[in-house]
Amino acid sequence: MAAGGDRAGAAAPREGCGEPRGRPPRTRRLRAALPAGLLGARATGYFADDAAAPGSVRLQLNALQALCRQAFAVRLTLVAIGAPFATANAADGLSRHGVLAAAVLGVMGSYAMLRDWDRFAPRLLAHPGLMGVDLVFGAVLLLTASPASPLAYAAVCTPLLSGLLYGWRGSGVFTGLQLVVLLMVFRAWEHHPGGGASTLLVAGFCVAAGIIGVTLRNLMFQFGTAGQALAEANSRLAVAEAVESERARLAREMHDSVAKTLHGLALSADALAVAADHGTDPRALKEQAAVVAAAARRAAAESRDLLTDLRRHTELTGPPLDLATELADRVADFTCRTGVDAALHVPSAAPVLPPEESHQLLAIASEALENVHRHAHANRVDVRLRTEGSTLRLSVRDDGTGTPVSLDDVRLLAKSGHFGLLGMLERATSIGAGLGLHRIDRGGTEITVDLPCRVPLPAPHPLTPHEEAAHA
Repeated sequence: MAAGGDRAGAAAPREGCGEPRGRPPRTRRLRAALPAGLLGARATGYFADDAAAPGSVRLQLNALQALCRQAFAVRLTLVAIGAPFATANAADGLSRHGVLAAAVLGVMGSYAMLRDWDRFAPRLLAHPGLMGVDLVFGAVLLLTASPASPLAYAAVCTPLLSGLLYGWRGSGVFTGLQLVVLLMVFRAWEHHPGGGASTLLVAGFCVAAGIIGVTLRNLMFQFGTAGQALAEANSRLAVAEAVESERARLAREMHDSVAKTLHGLALSADALAVAADHGTDPRALKEQAAVVAAAARRAAAESRDLLTDLRRHTELTGPPLDLATELADRVADFTCRTGVDAALHVPSAAPVLPPEESHQLLAIASEALENVHRHAHANRVDVRLRTEGSTLRLSVRDDGTGTPVSLDDVRLLAKSGHFGLLGMLERATSIGAGLGLHRIDRGGTEITVDLPCRVPLPAPHPLTPHEEAAHA
């Protein structure tokens, strides 16, 4: 931005209308007062190197104001130390009074910016001419003081501040004005020893300070833009992961509840149709129709439970489940539906788990039992819950034909439309448990889930001879 203050910059932060209402009013005023250079207005040619401000500039404003306040603190110190040199070299009368007035105004201006930046910074940003007035006060002091005095180094702060606040264009203008002042100082002190060398050294510092100010400003804005882009990318990634996770969870719940019930309902309806075609006894047809109606009601109940779970995160707010009781109910229901003898072995003091872990363990047990019914051709199933140190192990073991697949075949099975094993693996992974699938040498299959527990588990009680024989 030009040092004169491009008024178009005042309208640049229109995007601020979408800022959160909780943003402090002072921050909004600072943003509204930012000139186009500070907001990164697009320039052409050499000045196109100015970095564009990110959409959210709160962090960058905080960093800029810290740097600017430090620059004003250094300038205040150097002016206070160098003012006596200027007054000592000034002639008596009006000249000395002018030097004293310039020193007082310079000190007061730097102190005001240091003490109450939030109040005066918007005016300095909106009216770059104020920086020029301050430069005039510094020029008056520097002309009467020696270029080897501390006042000469106070002049370096002006290009630094203009680079931080106004970008390349403002830094170029104020650095050029400061060099003009130094040229006048050199003409006034060129006959004094060391005057030329000191002036040349300060001039080099002024050029370097202007470049450093603009570089720091651009680095902060570029860092802010990169940080904002990274935050947006992480946000989109988190949303995508959350959506994918919820889709997988919904697929598992539908596979383990509604889909299976509807499959059973279809089989019952087919059997009813076949029975009706063969003129079966009306009483048998009535019983078959009752089975179909019960399956339909069960599918409706499972759908309702699934919808309720989608609208309420019951696994996060619901009461803890009695894992042993729930397992006993599911094992009893499995035996009643399939006729396969199922036995449950649980410790006398079953651990109390968080609702999410209990829910996933119960779903894995139900899916394992359903696989036994469909594929194992087993006569007996043993469901065992036991503790091993700090690990809770759930195992479902049958005496069937033994599974020909392993966990390495999960993705292949999923591609062919079989999602049961994939669902069990995802459920175990979601609670930090390990899933095992083993084919027993003497025939049968065992599925194990090992869950590391964060709470102390009760010590396992010794197995009775009958339980040991059943497990063997």
